[in-house]
Amino acid sequence: MSEWVVVGKLLGPYGIKGWMKVYSHTEPMDNLANYNPLWLHREGNWQPINVERVQRHGKGLVAKIEGCDNRDQVPAFTGCELAIKREQLPDLQDEDFYWSDLEGLTVKTLSGDCLGKVSHLFETGANDVLVVQGDADSLDRQERLIPYIWEEVVQQVDLAKGEITVDWDKDF
Repeated sequence: MSEWVVVGKLLGPYGIKGWMKVYSHTEPMDNLANYNPLWLHREGNWQPINVERVQRHGKGLVAKIEGCDNRDQVPAFTGCELAIKREQLPDLQDEDFYWSDLEGLTVKTLSGDCLGKVSHLFETGANDVLVVQGDADSLDRQERLIPYIWEEVVQQVDLAKGEITVDWDKDF
């Protein structure tokens, strides 16, 4: 498991004073402002940054990073991911998991058939969905969308083994 958890991405300029549009992976989106320090991935390295201010703007967020004071400096940050160290995450209750912990896990059916690995998750409003990509070790190379419904579909998550067990028909 990586020591880094990506929590957002800098998208581009907002205004002329160095502010940037930000995409947040946190829920709610402005929880991004609660993490200090934030780390910026640039030129293959993680470096700490000081975010002076984060605020909602329309349906998104904008942020001001210390040292980025005009629009001409923004391109150096555009496209960079923002992360925190794993130990900065709040502890969860049993049977709760961060999406970043589920990505990359092998998904198996109750009968032991391998369906592939979790490539990512997304929300539908009703429930979260595992996007499982078939690979060389799975039944086929098919992509499957499996609802993340605890106990009804998802039976077990074993982070130590790197597996999720699902009650799911392999033909779906």
